[in-house]
Amino acid sequence: MPVPTIQWKDDEVYIIDQTKLPLEKKFLRISTKEQMWDAIKMLKVRGAPAIGIAAAFGVYLGVRDFAGKTREEFIQSVNEASAYIESSRPTAVNLFWAVSRIKKTVTDNPGLGPEKLKDAILHEAIEMIHEDNRVCRAIGEHGAALIEDGFSLLTHCNAGGLATAMYGTALSPIYRAKELGRRIHVYVDETRPLLQGSRITAWELVEADVPATLITDNMAAFVMYQHRVNMVIVGADRIAANGDTANKIGTLGVAVCAREFEIPFYIAAPLSTIDMHTPSGAEIPIEQRNPDEIRKGFGKQTAPPEVQAYNPAFDVTPARYIAGIITEKGIIRPPYPKNIARILHAD
Repeated sequence: MPVPTIQWKDDEVYIIDQTKLPLEKKFLRISTKEQMWDAIKMLKVRGAPAIGIAAAFGVYLGVRDFAGKTREEFIQSVNEASAYIESSRPTAVNLFWAVSRIKKTVTDNPGLGPEKLKDAILHEAIEMIHEDNRVCRAIGEHGAALIEDGFSLLTHCNAGGLATAMYGTALSPIYRAKELGRRIHVYVDETRPLLQGSRITAWELVEADVPATLITDNMAAFVMYQHRVNMVIVGADRIAANGDTANKIGTLGVAVCAREFEIPFYIAAPLSTIDMHTPSGAEIPIEQRNPDEIRKGFGKQTAPPEVQAYNPAFDVTPARYIAGIITEKGIIRPPYPKNIARILHAD
């Protein structure tokens, strides 16, 4: 079984500090909304589904010690904690989805006072963990149907168990294919500048005994050219209503190369990652990170200190490059505007 990324125990949140991987498996104990904000901002917890769950717990921690008496005061406290947590990272829609769900829990229970509402918020955050596990297992089942025996896959960044509560999105079909006895191999992009692929995805696959080969980002095109890749599967941080998808910087280049070499390129993500309020990728906000992540990779000066550096955390892959979006309810195929709306309203 994968290691749980985020847990609630002994009245506190425990997360794996992903900035310490692969050399150290360290669990962080988080008891305040400020600690959770820092964990999200500094990538100690990362990956859209995991960020969403962390955000929900962050709101709870922000109101846990509320000492007022009225419901109106409590709602104001919830709104303040929510706005604070939302300020940590702008691109992953799951963060805002989870916070909105917590706020809805409050508004949907008009008869409850502050103490009962605290319990309801905590219950909802814990339920998000269980729900995420069910969703990711379903993504794995649908995605595994695409993976044939002997396939070699390529993935970018980390959309494994550590990007979710436990099982992952893009890696869940790989884990399921292995459970089914299929012989598979995975090429892992390093994912610069923070190396989520080499630090986290490679670590996960080694832990799961899945054959994997680490490559730098600028090797991906040549590996495809050499006919070493049968399929590409990556995660997502936000999917627009038209299918355009924001994922870790470098994903767009992988998608373009996959199209050139006629390799199917798939997104794996829960339906909660789809943002119907964002018409296309042009409207997705892209987080800009500290230029020193490039100039000083892991603290070592690798560029002139005075040189300008452009450091977007994500890019947007247009829907035309995407063969399908693997979700918990099945695989969405083009045309995306119609089929995304259809699957979201299937219930």
